[in-house]
Amino acid sequence: MTIEVRNVRKRFGSFTALDDVSLSIESGELVALLGPSGCGKTTLLRVIAGLESTDSGQVLFSGEDATDVDVRSRQVGFVFQHYALFRHMTVFENIAFGLRVKPRNQRPSEDTIRAKVRELLELVQLDWLADRYPPQLSGGQRQRIALARALAVEPRVLLLDEPFGALDAKVRKELRRWLRRLHDDLNVASVFVTHDQEEALEVADRVVLMNAGRIEQVGTPEEVWANPANPFVYGFLGDVNLFHGRVDGGTVSVEGVELASPEHGSARDAAALAYVRPYELDVERWSPGDSGIVVRLARATLTGSIARLELDRDEADGVTANAPIEAHLSADRFRALALREGEALVVRPRRARVFLAPDAAAPARAA
Repeated sequence: MTIEVRNVRKRFGSFTALDDVSLSIESGELVALLGPSGCGKTTLLRVIAGLESTDSGQVLFSGEDATDVDVRSRQVGFVFQHYALFRHMTVFENIAFGLRVKPRNQRPSEDTIRAKVRELLELVQLDWLADRYPPQLSGGQRQRIALARALAVEPRVLLLDEPFGALDAKVRKELRRWLRRLHDDLNVASVFVTHDQEEALEVADRVVLMNAGRIEQVGTPEEVWANPANPFVYGFLGDVNLFHGRVDGGTVSVEGVELASPEHGSARDAAALAYVRPYELDVERWSPGDSGIVVRLARATLTGSIARLELDRDEADGVTANAPIEAHLSADRFRALALREGEALVVRPRRARVFLAPDAAAPARAA
């Protein structure tokens, strides 16, 4: 089962939720829709499900136009953030519900329904909870039951809207690993919405980065992380420091530090934005005459094998003075340096991802 979204537009009053969005999802693929709140990812999911109509554009399932097909006829399984289980029904009855309400000529026999529910309970590893009620379950258990209920009707497409958003961090981590393994066994086209970058990068085959109703980039987790298409993608995926500099002939100068930027070899003294991950910064204790960016250690947090440093820049840096720098060191390196809060340090980027500033990237107008 393949899904194709073609040039879909959707507005709510004056707000544009989807602006000419096109996307293809292959059978057996697990795709994450990732982006900030209000970017259009849930609207896109609801359009695929048939829960939301389009203003223009098409949705095709395996080449067949499903744009105007009723949600009940699309064979879509939908899992919401807040479970939506029936509190007055047992786990068994919740899973069986979708099968029991089918039209009489499509409804399986009661024996078939019981066998199907038992099979699904084993699949989600909760067969021992069949007679419990939702309030007696943990959040993680309820979400797995909600997924089993969605699978009961044998959907052609599985759609998940922030499926683990209501759970604590440890349970979320366990469930997303479980979802990845389950998806590999099911081999259906699956799409899930998340604003959690780590979740998308860990679970998905491909990640769709959305912003302001548009798709900014589509790629494997490795592709979008290593080769972000634009500043939005780089800034949204993980922690990052932004430096303002200038690029000339393939070299960018950032606050006194020069770095190679071969992708901008033709640029001449152009304003540039340089993005540096916290682990791409070298940190040393400052001495007079040192080259680099002089900072002061505002705070250090040791978490496992990583020390996270919050570094304040000198007020002389003007426009950047209020933007702290984040650097990551190994715990061993941090202990060896014996850094103290308030002391002067110097940081040097080892590499940076450089984009021309918007004005510099725009083509010059003819006089």
